[in-house]
Amino acid sequence: MNKIFKVGLIGCGHISETYFKGHDYFNNFKIIKCADINMETAKKCAEENNIEACSVDEILLDSEIEIILNLTIPKAHYEIAKKSLENGKHVYGEKPMAINFEDGERLLQLSTEKGLYIGNAPDTFLGGGIQKSIELLKSGVVGDIKIGNAIFAYPGIQSYHPNPEPWFAEKEGGPVIDMGPYYLTALVNLLGPAKKVHGVSTKVFNTRTIGIGPKIDTAFKVECPTTYLINLEFESGALIQITLSFDVIAHQRNHIELYGTKGSMIVPDPNMFGGSPLVCTADSEEWIAHSTEDMPLGKTNITSESLRANESSTRANYRGVGLSEMAYSIEHGKKNRCNGELSLHILDIIQTAMKAANSGESLDIKTSCELPSFFNNEDISAILK
Repeated sequence: MNKIFKVGLIGCGHISETYFKGHDYFNNFKIIKCADINMETAKKCAEENNIEACSVDEILLDSEIEIILNLTIPKAHYEIAKKSLENGKHVYGEKPMAINFEDGERLLQLSTEKGLYIGNAPDTFLGGGIQKSIELLKSGVVGDIKIGNAIFAYPGIQSYHPNPEPWFAEKEGGPVIDMGPYYLTALVNLLGPAKKVHGVSTKVFNTRTIGIGPKIDTAFKVECPTTYLINLEFESGALIQITLSFDVIAHQRNHIELYGTKGSMIVPDPNMFGGSPLVCTADSEEWIAHSTEDMPLGKTNITSESLRANESSTRANYRGVGLSEMAYSIEHGKKNRCNGELSLHILDIIQTAMKAANSGESLDIKTSCELPSFFNNEDISAILK
């Protein structure tokens, strides 16, 4: 039987609901206390989930808490992660690791010095969709990947989020910081580390209007580029064109397409856990689906209407597996898969891509990383209820 780690949640926004649902799937963590910069928000979260609310300082100093779950807004990720490590606690956070590379480096160094674990979302690459895609690539069915493309494009969150301003703010906003981690983490796990990037960016609308909540019909200023067209070169030699945009009403392109020397692959939505990779080779001359419904983290568990472009109404969502896998790794002295080195490499790509788009130059990625091992059924079964 696994040890059940006691987790303290900081940041009680909408995403916290998903992590509480993780209690239904995973056997080795329990969120027992929560905190937020707004105490009323923390109290509401505590009441809804039958746990204790406390201040941010109280939860950081609480000797009962072993892992801090950092679900604050991106610009607060570094500060909370740093304080967690300084207070002797492992930390698992939402993406990105930080909003600038130097802070990410400091966190990784601090975790090493303290002998503590640091983990970061996204953990969606641990799901059936990406893991099945990795398995197919390793089998050689489509040969060596040479080129490909990826896209995330939709109108932005202002129509359905009551406080959308941070997504359009100067230093923490934009689609590369928001959705880039899902696509970049998937691509790195599929193709290996990246080494060079260049691109362009634009801002289509100077203002946006809030469509819901107490500030409905309030206009606010867009302070950052809202569309990036990125060319990413990998150490393997693969070249991938990536579109990340808050300016597209709808589209019908696939999330990720990879083109190899023997065939092509369509990779499922990297923002979710399931979906069927599709493969077409010269031998088959048709797209063959490889279902993930028989995989523990690939089974559909959501049926809903989606407002996002090209997002399926049936999905698999097992967020929290990264936290659970980190807890298991702590107990057994293993390197966690959503680890700091991978997260820092993704942050490096994010920041370098944004700089390259701003400058018009082709820039080198400073870091590399060791790829996480395949997440097999035995590994998954060890942490499932």
